[in-house]
Amino acid sequence: MKFITIGELLMRLSPPDYEKIRTTSSYVVNFGGAEANVAVSLANLGVDTTVFTVLPDNDIGRSAVRSLKANDVHTSPIIFGGERMGVYFLEEGIGVRSSKVIYDRKHSAFAEYDYTTVDFKALLEGYDWLHLSGITPALSNSCQILIEAAIYAARQLGMTISFDCNYRSMLWSFDEARDIISRYLPYVDVLIGIEPLHLQDENGHDLKDGMSMQPDYEEQDRIFQAMADRYHFKAIARHVRYTHSSSENSLKAYLYYNGQTYESKLFRFQILDRVGGGDAFSSGLIYALMNNYKPRDVVNFAVASSVMKHSIHGDTNITDVESIQRLMNQSFDVQR
Repeated sequence: MKFITIGELLMRLSPPDYEKIRTTSSYVVNFGGAEANVAVSLANLGVDTTVFTVLPDNDIGRSAVRSLKANDVHTSPIIFGGERMGVYFLEEGIGVRSSKVIYDRKHSAFAEYDYTTVDFKALLEGYDWLHLSGITPALSNSCQILIEAAIYAARQLGMTISFDCNYRSMLWSFDEARDIISRYLPYVDVLIGIEPLHLQDENGHDLKDGMSMQPDYEEQDRIFQAMADRYHFKAIARHVRYTHSSSENSLKAYLYYNGQTYESKLFRFQILDRVGGGDAFSSGLIYALMNNYKPRDVVNFAVASSVMKHSIHGDTNITDVESIQRLMNQSFDVQR
């Protein structure tokens, strides 16, 4: 199965050794971005994977492409143009101190490109699965055109479309995100995350009013069933985080599939690098669905993939299927 994703590739700058941005004198450079993180993770799991993005035609843009190629991600559709690459600064938290992100991505090559010049049907021809996220339409009007054109072309081609809602309050308001993302839902097959979305009953009441951030099985099943009834998704998934400190979390997940909601195991773990944990969940979910895992194995593989990412520096989950499966079974013996 051939997978393609569309989104902005970012340069990440992080002070070493949990230093604060205001006191550091050096930065560690990584490349990432929600969609690219999914692509790199899937490529490391053995999936034929491609990224479409726009990058400046300079050494920074070429270095970003090199990072994708180093992980066996195909980059031939990438367009080079524009003036700058999006950047974000990450101050990694530890103990009682939370992590902090500062974006510097306005007027990036990706955000300002004219996507009306792209033939998306030709771009997506020959692929089976398209993955998008709610971060892209938050970047610009041009990126909203991009998402709509890509979804329309993918639907014409009969592709599976996955969409990670990925709400970022630093990029746009909750109401704007809700109104725009909800327009895409009738075309989505696999939905990841449920905020921010319109979900109303026949009387106009929001079915998610009062829903907790850490729902139990019955509450999550009610919401999933209502969403499936309205939009007819093939699958819906979300992970639930329990924060004990900035250095220790727990994760579990829920999956709706074939009319039933499944709950994963609960994993408690120490954090080396939290960024990209949600993208690792998406990649694990997509891989397991592609390979026709049983539903309970799908949700356990997805959450174990996310947990594994928290032990790896950088934005991407560079690991293999066997390592995730061992974590699913909570086997921590040394591999000799």
